[in-house]
Amino acid sequence: MDEKRLIEEAKKGNKEALYKLIENNLNILSGFVTKMTQDYHFAQDVVQETLLRAIMNIDKFSPDAKFSTWLIKISINVYKDFLRKNKRYTYLDDSYKDYMQDVEHAAISNSEYKDICSAILSLDYKFRAVFILKHFYGYKYKEIAKILNCPVGTVRSRLHFAIKFLIKELEKKGVLESESKKE
Repeated sequence: MDEKRLIEEAKKGNKEALYKLIENNLNILSGFVTKMTQDYHFAQDVVQETLLRAIMNIDKFSPDAKFSTWLIKISINVYKDFLRKNKRYTYLDDSYKDYMQDVEHAAISNSEYKDICSAILSLDYKFRAVFILKHFYGYKYKEIAKILNCPVGTVRSRLHFAIKFLIKELEKKGVLESESKKE
């Protein structure tokens, strides 16, 4: 059954269709949230809350976007709510190393990987979300703008800022060679 049909069935109360929708999109959601938080255990809490909100509001979903896009949008709101309530929370710990060892990271040494994750995590969530959605998931500017409820120009400027910031941070940490040292 295709996604649109599953959504229609889930809205009618079909629990199997809802389960299939969640099953089909759980890896995308979990990967995004884990990259955003850099904390596996906290990410699982965000994912659970996201799924709970999605299940309770399935009738409000408009199928003009992908279901995964809607889940990511909900997860960003859950994450923002948590940040507002817990301003002193720090997300970076070593537990994520056990869960993020895949082909993408196998070529990067552990210290470089930690520096890169730390730099990404030091971005404000608005910039981090744009960076992750664009570079890890390949969303287009329009799609990101829709997810984050902001203009495309804002997405472009946030991405530009995020990249400049990450380059600067990674040059400071010695992960990237600075342009001035290359000359």
